[in-house]
Amino acid sequence: MIQDLALDGKAVVITGGSHGIGRGMALACAEAGAGVVIAARGQERIDEVVAEIRAAGGKAIGVPTDATNRQQVDALVAACVSEYGKIDAMFAHAGGSGGGPQSDAPFWEYPDEAFEGAVIGNLMSSFYSCRAAAKAMVEQGTGGSLVMTATAGAVRASQRWAYATSKGALLSMTKVLAGRLGPQGIRANVLLPGMIATSEATTEQERAIREQRGMFTPAGRVGMGADFGALAVYLVSDASKYVTGQQFLVDGGMVNGGVAPPFYTPQHEI
Repeated sequence: MIQDLALDGKAVVITGGSHGIGRGMALACAEAGAGVVIAARGQERIDEVVAEIRAAGGKAIGVPTDATNRQQVDALVAACVSEYGKIDAMFAHAGGSGGGPQSDAPFWEYPDEAFEGAVIGNLMSSFYSCRAAAKAMVEQGTGGSLVMTATAGAVRASQRWAYATSKGALLSMTKVLAGRLGPQGIRANVLLPGMIATSEATTEQERAIREQRGMFTPAGRVGMGADFGALAVYLVSDASKYVTGQQFLVDGGMVNGGVAPPFYTPQHEI
């Protein structure tokens, strides 16, 4: 089993990999032996994660990428293949809340551009990422793993009209990809994070807020990016080669047995 979980020789791309959940997955995959490609919009944050991985003896490169731009995503996958000779996994993690300051508007007043922005930022970015990766995997003939990031809010009542809807679409896309790409040896799964903090709390006020929000989950705390590391390694590894089309709730039990009000909206980015 330990050998099945090893990622030596694997090449992994992570969009939105410079902080939070993406960073946690990147660090874990690199520690398990994979060559990692960190993609995000901000060069400085990318460089920090790449330096952290390399300092620990791992392999990583950074490629500034806007995941909503099809050409940039295609170039990202090409950069991975150029660096490592192939691509074995794509974590289509990049996304956004969508809607901006008007995201709490009543449904009948919700602006077109806010809804469209969420669809582009969450659904289209994942579509571009998975499509580019799948094409390369089919050309290699080696199969691979596609992992998208939705939200626990996609399977419960949510006040965030566009965000929850665009993320919920990823659940259906996961099933379609798993069914259509399975014969090519490509599996597809989706993560559903709950209340996840993007970084360590630096003030007493932040710690108090997180402690209070953690009371809404059976686990008694908000999640951290590191909580996704082991699962990320598993979904890349050969240990999960018979796992596809699945939804992985990583929410501290919030959906299953939490006490959050029906329309409670987490305030932490993912």
